Amino acid sequence: MHYKKSGTFLYVFLSVFLCFFSSAHAKQQEVVVYTALDQIFSEPILQEFEKRTNIKVKPVYDIEAVKTTGLVNRLIAEKSNPRCDVFWNNEIVRTIALKRKGILTPYQSPSAADIPASFKDKENYWTGFAARARVLVVNTNLVKPEDYPTSVEDLANTQWQGKAAMANPLFGTTSTHVAALFATLGPEQTTRFLKQILANTTHIVDGNSVVRDMTASGEVPFGITDTDDVNVGIISGMPITAVFPDQAGKGTLLIPNTVSLVANSPNPEAGRKLIDFLLSKEVEAKLAASESAQIPVRKDVKTPEGGLAQADIVAMEVDFEKMTDYLDESTKTVQQIFMK
Repeated sequence: MHYKKSGTFLYVFLSVFLCFFSSAHAKQQEVVVYTALDQIFSEPILQEFEKRTNIKVKPVYDIEAVKTTGLVNRLIAEKSNPRCDVFWNNEIVRTIALKRKGILTPYQSPSAADIPASFKDKENYWTGFAARARVLVVNTNLVKPEDYPTSVEDLANTQWQGKAAMANPLFGTTSTHVAALFATLGPEQTTRFLKQILANTTHIVDGNSVVRDMTASGEVPFGITDTDDVNVGIISGMPITAVFPDQAGKGTLLIPNTVSLVANSPNPEAGRKLIDFLLSKEVEAKLAASESAQIPVRKDVKTPEGGLAQADIVAMEVDFEKMTDYLDESTKTVQQIFMK
């Protein structure tokens, strides 16, 4: 009798323990996010989401030299067996390219309701938020304000021969910029311009932050990079400033972050929750107030004093779908010109 009671007690104990363990385990969600936004800016946002939701975030960050492209290629390679739930890209054309390859799945986030239609996919495959601008970074010790370069075309101006720097145009936002030029100027004019940049002995380097650092050190008086890189440099005391190019002409290119849900992902429910969080006004405000000084796509998101707002910039008029149409051609052209 004693043994029977003991056995019954043990059975009940184990049953309760297993039920508790299973319940606790079931409540523990996780989400895998691939992000091309610099870790220093994206990590605090992801940590805040994890803290609020108790959903374990497993981030995979990009590296500077192959910005964006590395994660895009990984997503393509994993198409038949997705490991990522959410793709947080720091640009847009390769996100659209992933949609066209069947890598993404639609999700209409309630957080995106007040995001302008121009920053949303009509079929809800991606949503844009928190933009950066492509700017000229200038060394303030080497160049007087009246002599600042004012146009992207100054990269090919013989006045600046051998005195400018640009990130490898195969990757990151520089690649996006080339696609934008193909879409707005046309392939012929853009190809000619790229050849002129190379002929002007412009330094081609491994990333936008390298462009900034070369400019700050005086190795070159100016270069082309993104607003976040310049702002971080200014905060750290570098003798640099940002010039928004072509404000009297075609305007400055704005490139939004984009977020999308991966098709057949392992944790779609958690993925949708993360997307809702990333597309909130709060996150746009946080990115605007951070050292990256990102530009809200919503007009009613307040920026800090000295921060950047769309209203302050003459933006280049672009068609993101058309830019993506030209992506393969622009990439091949860059390879032919710069990778000989």
